[in-house]
Amino acid sequence: MTPAELGLSAASTGRDVRSAARSGAFLGHTSGLAAEYVQVNLAILPAELAGDFLRYCQRNPKPCPLLGVSEPGEWTLPDLAEDLDLRTDVPRYRVWRHGELVAEPADLHGLWRKDLVTFALGCSFSFEHALLADGMRLRHVDEGRNVAMYRTNIPTRAAGVFHGPMVVSMRPLKAADAIRAVQITSRTPEVHGAPVHLGDPALIGIRDIMRPDDGDAVEIRSAELPVFWACGVTPQAAIAAAKPAFCITHAPGFMLVTDRLNRQLGRN
Repeated sequence: MTPAELGLSAASTGRDVRSAARSGAFLGHTSGLAAEYVQVNLAILPAELAGDFLRYCQRNPKPCPLLGVSEPGEWTLPDLAEDLDLRTDVPRYRVWRHGELVAEPADLHGLWRKDLVTFALGCSFSFEHALLADGMRLRHVDEGRNVAMYRTNIPTRAAGVFHGPMVVSMRPLKAADAIRAVQITSRTPEVHGAPVHLGDPALIGIRDIMRPDDGDAVEIRSAELPVFWACGVTPQAAIAAAKPAFCITHAPGFMLVTDRLNRQLGRN
């Protein structure tokens, strides 16, 4: 079912989106939904890898801004939401084995283990609320698309088994809007902060801007610049490089929506 058919919109709450995902009715991306609420990326790892991944986040705060960590085996994050089940409340998950993507289930009931530790990382969908409130138009939101995401040639700092390239999300903006977007997003480092690159995608290793690695391509019109922010899909590139025997992430753009408010982020 579409978000509109389920009554989901920018005015929805985080609980509304989680409940729709938990019921199995909502399987779509969360861009443009619950605009006032913080959305998060997930990395769910065996406890034996949690220390390495924690250090990876600490060494790479731009793409991996850490907002919460669970206890082993727990499927809640009470600091982010009271009524939250990590096994069901994301519209689509990804399951990785030895660095290969093997499944994209709608829930984790048959996969959950007592040793799993969940890391919640800030998401750029959260700062979109501030850009829209400033009067900017975001093409992927206007067109109901997922944001475009790309692997780059920008390296991250390794920690234990985790290493790999930074992943970025892209939004085309007019030059004046791009300058304002830098100012606005620099206030919220918890959700990636200011862009990491503006302009020529080839300079950061992107060969074809119309063929994103994840998400949906959008048109870049004349007088617009592609603006690139660090992205919380970066851990998935690190997982592919590290090849752990088992781990789980969200599917790119299919986020966990929390009860924390975007206005509580940064210095706003």
